[in-house]
Amino acid sequence: MAFSGLQELLRRDEARDKGEPIDQPEETADTPQKNPAAVALGRLGGLKGGKARAAKLSPKKRKAIAKKAAEARWKRASES
Repeated sequence: MAFSGLQELLRRDEARDKGEPIDQPEETADTPQKNPAAVALGRLGGLKGGKARAAKLSPKKRKAIAKKAAEARWKRASES
């Protein structure tokens, strides 16, 4: 799948370089379609997930998570 995607990108680049019109891939009957209800439900959960998790955590646990994240950022910054 990834290789065919790469081939498609290369084909489009060649077409663009030659000044040819770039055709969009056609949607076929076997192309899976997303269920709009499932998409909406997933988005709803994603929007409230972080806030709900933060509300459940104790201040001590939140501080430990924040400290660990800050240490990781500083470690990454000092390696650069």
